[in-house]
Amino acid sequence: MLLVIDVGNSNIVLGIYDGEALVRHWRIATDKSRTSDEYGVMLNSLFSLATLSFTQVKAIIISSVVPPLTGVLESLCRDFFALPPYVVGPGI
Repeated sequence: MLLVIDVGNSNIVLGIYDGEALVRHWRIATDKSRTSDEYGVMLNSLFSLATLSFTQVKAIIISSVVPPLTGVLESLCRDFFALPPYVVGPGI
């Protein structure tokens, strides 16, 4: 499965894809003061409620217009999913 993370100024939209099918999606408030651990705990709760596991995620893509959160979410991906995210930015 693919985890996609779209970081906007007001909300972070997350989606889980199995192939081309969107399995589940969530919208959470963007908060630049949250740590990667706080986002990890929040994602763990969302995944649990959807009966999904972090181990099911095989790739992650991040798109962000909030530069201070990009590094936080990259840490989240490495620490909680053991995956390096592909970060989409200008020029890609």
